[in-house]
Order: sequence, then C-alpha cells, then structure tokens
Amino acid sequence: MRGTIRSVVDIARPEALRLLAGVPFGRVVFTREAMPAIRPVNHFVENGEIIIVRTTLTSRLTSEVRAYTNVVVAYEADDIDPVTQLGWSVVVTGIARTVADPRRVAHYETLLRPWADGVTDTIVAIEPTLVTGVRLVERIAELPEARQEAC
Repeated sequence: MRGTIRSVVDIARPEALRLLAGVPFGRVVFTREAMPAIRPVNHFVENGEIIIVRTTLTSRLTSEVRAYTNVVVAYEADDIDPVTQLGWSVVVTGIARTVADPRRVAHYETLLRPWADGVTDTIVAIEPTLVTGVRLVERIAELPEARQEAC
C-alpha cells in the first residue's frame, strides 16, 4: 500500500543561506535585560554570508549592538505553507555589529526599504557562525499492510 510520509530534513549551510536570501523578512532574536527579545525586520544577504538589517538608532537591538562589541544574536526566517504545512525554516546565529563605513551604509540603505515612516539610521550586520535549517517535506512511500484481527 502506498501513502505519504511527512518528515523533517536538515538543510546544508549553502542552501540555508540561499533560501534566506530569497525571502524579504525574518525575526532577529537578541537579549534585552537578560531575557530573549524578538523583532521582525527586513534583511538582505550579502555575498551569501552576511545578513544585513536596517533599524533605528533608538531601537532595543541597536542599543544592545552599540553597547557591546560582540553581541550574539539569532536570525530566523521561514516559508511554510499554512495549508499544506510544508516548507522550510532557517536559523542563523552569529555576531552582530553596526556598519559604520558611510559607503556601505549608503549602499545598504538603497537595498533595504524601511517598513514604516521615520528614520532608520542604523545598519546592523550579522556574521553567521552557526547556520541551521530544516525542510518540512512529504513523500510517497510504501506503507506496511494493516493487519486484520481474526474473528
């Protein structure tokens, strides 16, 4: 008998970063007052390695990144179909730093459009140290025959 089996399949780093580059936004996770904080942001993946986010000088994320030289953050993005519940999820963990070079800032400002009106005057780069991902897949497989009980 044939049927479908749903499973989770690991994604290699290059494919995970390629998938991340193909979606416009994700969620950055950082520490705020010793607790995890999560904010949705748009991003850009540069050279398949550096994740760039644009934020405001007064944001909690920017405050943390400016206060400490090596701030560890996580960045998550996904594309999961709400009906089939199939798709993928990628998590990047790495060091976040503000981008200070005016040419790089100007370049990233053209690539990342703010979601809301107002000043988004800070560019944060995340250098991925750990990149993990999973695909939620469905495949056709042979299923064992159902055993019938003797009457």
